[in-house]
Amino acid sequence: MTEEQTTQLFQVFDQSAQILQQALETSYLDAFIETADNMIDGNQVRVENGIPNEQQVQTITELYQQVNYHDLDANMIRKAIQMVMIKAIKVDQIQAIHQITPDTIAYTMGYLAIRLVNKQSVVKILDPAVGSANLLTAVMNQLQQEAHEKVSGIGIDNDDSLISVASISAQMQGLNLELFHQDALDELPTTPVDLVVSDLPVGYYPVDERAQHFATRSDEGHSYVHHLLIEQAVNYLVPGGFGVFLVPSGLFQSPETKGLLKWMQDEVYLQGILNLPGELFQNEAVQKAIMIVQKHGDGTQQAGQVMLGEFPSFKDPEAFQKFLAEIVEWEEQDLLNKHQ
Repeated sequence: MTEEQTTQLFQVFDQSAQILQQALETSYLDAFIETADNMIDGNQVRVENGIPNEQQVQTITELYQQVNYHDLDANMIRKAIQMVMIKAIKVDQIQAIHQITPDTIAYTMGYLAIRLVNKQSVVKILDPAVGSANLLTAVMNQLQQEAHEKVSGIGIDNDDSLISVASISAQMQGLNLELFHQDALDELPTTPVDLVVSDLPVGYYPVDERAQHFATRSDEGHSYVHHLLIEQAVNYLVPGGFGVFLVPSGLFQSPETKGLLKWMQDEVYLQGILNLPGELFQNEAVQKAIMIVQKHGDGTQQAGQVMLGEFPSFKDPEAFQKFLAEIVEWEEQDLLNKHQ
């Protein structure tokens, strides 16, 4: 029944968005934002200057009556919005940097994060590259289900359409998520957070003047945005707080690595780096890894054994579960045991 309800919600989003896309002569993504805002606003279809027309309003209203998102659990809603985003990427030809974090990766990152904060009853999470918030809301839901914490989130993105989708997603899921439309490398409007979870954009950061404030900047030319974002995120972590980042597998193999490594040595412990299965990526050049870092603080130290490895294929559930169990054992026995 769960998948049916998710599909039904997606169909209402999709069909009403298509009608609005035609009526408003707008992108599919903007039409979805409009229709979702209508649904949040008690299924009221907004009309300006007779657009959409009466027939379209009636059709959209009938669609809204087919499903009540208040009756669905948060993950059903998140998945329906994820389906919309997958379609929007194709229909609107949205560039690759805005693609969403797949659920398999989001769940794995959340699973690793659970134990990192499980002693806390209140947890605040930051994602400085939040996009449509699929990753952040998936992790927030996992933490709330598994550990019953009071979870709040902060999301930053410089794309106003994606921030709008993230806002819709958080409202519909009933999550306590504050969102800010700004450059994540500018000063952030937040107090220190307990955990950072982020699928980092990869590439060059164009504003060299702002990059000058960061130790991970390049000596010449543009700096890597993923290096700068790791440093920025750690700046906003509480002492001893953890960052769980999705990074390029070749993070430490580029010519710019020297500055990143020097900064890491001074500020964080690299506690683990786990390559994701190659099957998830089109080629080796874009393969990703999950990196766990911990900010220096009282009572923190390098784990006796840094967790290095590669996930087995997600298509082999038994091997995958076995590997996850090994990571959990490492977190509990090696990483966290030393810091209690």
